[in-house]
Amino acid sequence: MLPLKDILVVDLSQFLSAPSATLRLADLGARVIKVERPETGDICRQLYVSNVMLNGESSVFRAINRNKESFQADLKSLDDKEKVLKLIAKADVLVHNFRPGVIERLGLDYETIKRTNPSIIYGDISGYGSEGPWSAKPGQDLLLQSLSGATWLSGNADKGPVPMGIAIVDILAGAHLAQGIIASLIKRFKTKQGSKVSVSMLESILDFQFETITTFYHDGGEPTVRTASNNAHAYLGAPYGVYETKNGHLALAMGAIPVLGELLSCSSLKNYPESDTWFTQRDEIKNILANHLLTATTEHWLSILEPADIWCADVLNWDTLFNHEGFKALNMIQNVTMGDGFEYKTTRCPIKIDGEYLTSPLGSPAIGEHTQKILNELNTLDHEGKIENCCS
Repeated sequence: MLPLKDILVVDLSQFLSAPSATLRLADLGARVIKVERPETGDICRQLYVSNVMLNGESSVFRAINRNKESFQADLKSLDDKEKVLKLIAKADVLVHNFRPGVIERLGLDYETIKRTNPSIIYGDISGYGSEGPWSAKPGQDLLLQSLSGATWLSGNADKGPVPMGIAIVDILAGAHLAQGIIASLIKRFKTKQGSKVSVSMLESILDFQFETITTFYHDGGEPTVRTASNNAHAYLGAPYGVYETKNGHLALAMGAIPVLGELLSCSSLKNYPESDTWFTQRDEIKNILANHLLTATTEHWLSILEPADIWCADVLNWDTLFNHEGFKALNMIQNVTMGDGFEYKTTRCPIKIDGEYLTSPLGSPAIGEHTQKILNELNTLDHEGKIENCCS
């Protein structure tokens, strides 16, 4: 049995952050009912990461809203709002990611909701929290990366700020919200009390940097300095980085420089026996390494370094990765099917419980696909007054 079986989640969120949280709850067995505005639905349905469309809508929406149901409602309509409130009254969890102030204007804030459903777990994600001078700013991933200092950790020293090429802040915030909701469900099981769980995207990306921020506060306030070349971590010494080879690239993590010199037959590296120099002279060490590694193929260097238990790896693109037996063994890609029969490939939940992967064949819903079914359920509740989990 999936851990969250019989847990009902009403999802008022859109875009990426909170929907990624409800996706994880759905993967763990919860029934997630996504409330969407009529006609247009979640804005993410038309938010493209490329010109790739899946069954007429965004591949992003398809990826992050699989395994959910869609209930069409206009929250500004009194009639529709009454239906949503009836649904919330039967829910275990409510999730939204409106900007501060919007949920209060809709009359769906925590204080209001808990009067009719005291045991509800109420989760929300904001960009910057509900207080402070940034609270009204839009919670967009690139903007949060830029404000958080994270863009100064990647790339070489002369390349300016470098953002990550994925929506890392959205996904981190969603993961943190899911963690808080699950912890609160455990608390409710013990105390019968509901909770409000709040996450801000800014706090999530700051927490993501706990390692480097802690270092910054205890190294005398020195500015963050990236290496001139082959940077992969602003605070780690040589050889840490990605290096070009004769036919590709090689990633090197932590390692003793003289040992590398011996293994790679690079005598110049033996001139740095003291570990302190691997930090203070890391630019020149990396330059020596970079020039030397260009003289042979990635496979050649791996054949030397891996048997010696040096932390290293090939640098794969997706074409190479997806054809590798190491990737295939994970069964990370699953086929899911929408209500109209459209089938597409996407990733599965990365969690394994009792030796079993958490997979589901359900694709993302059409706008309002399950509205009438859910209304019928609301009108014919079971004897416990609880909505059944359609996936049980």
